[in-house]
Amino acid sequence: MPLRERLADLDARIGDAARSAGRDPSQITRIVVTKFHPAAMIRELHALGVRDVAESRQQELTAKREELADLPGLRWHMVGQVQTKKARAVRAACDVVHAVDRERLADALHAADPHGPLLDVLLQINLTDDPARGGVRPDGVAALAEHVLAACPSLRVRGVMAVAPLGEPPAAAFARVAEVSQALRRTVPDAAWISAGMSGDFAEAIAAGATHLRIGTAITGPRPVRD
Repeated sequence: MPLRERLADLDARIGDAARSAGRDPSQITRIVVTKFHPAAMIRELHALGVRDVAESRQQELTAKREELADLPGLRWHMVGQVQTKKARAVRAACDVVHAVDRERLADALHAADPHGPLLDVLLQINLTDDPARGGVRPDGVAALAEHVLAACPSLRVRGVMAVAPLGEPPAAAFARVAEVSQALRRTVPDAAWISAGMSGDFAEAIAAGATHLRIGTAITGPRPVRD
C-alpha cells in the first residue's frame, strides 16, 4: 500500500476511534515516527500534509532536521530516551521532548539554552515495576514537575508520556496515565497533553484521553533493517 494510502487509512481509523470515544478528532495530534526511514520519506509525508514527525535517536534527529531544513512548519519530536550528555544536541534539533524522566535531564536541557525559546517537554511515566525502564514512577511525577517549574524556566511542562507495558491490557495502562495526568494538572494546570498510543494500541489511548499519538509502522511500513 502506498504511503499516501497508509496515512489516509490510519487517519480514518483515528477519526473512528475518536468519535467512538465521544471526542473531536481534530483535537488529537498524530505524530509520525520515522525511525530508521530516510529523510526522503519525511519530505513525502510533508507533501501529504504531515507536520509532526518524531525520532528516537539524537544522531538521526539531528541529521534529518539539518537535511530537511527547507521544509516549512515541521515540528520535530524526540520520543526516545535522552542521555544527559546529548541534551544540548537534542535541544538544538527538536521542538518537543517526550521523555523527561529525571531532574538531571531537565537541568541539562535547560542549561543547553537557558535564555532561548521555550522547549516543550513531557514527563515520562514508568508504568512497570522495573526501575531500569525509562520513566519516573507515577507518584514521582508531581515532584519532577515542581523541580522543572522551579529550576528550569526555559522548559515548559506540557503533560505526560507513557508506553503501555507488555502483559497489561492497554486500556488499563492508559487509564492509569489519565489519572497521573489529572494529578499533574494540580501542579501545572495547563499541562493537558497526554502522549500515549502507538500503532497497535492508539484506539485504547484515545479512549483514555490521549492528545498525541506516536504512530510508526502503521504509516511508514516496516522499519528498514539496520546493520
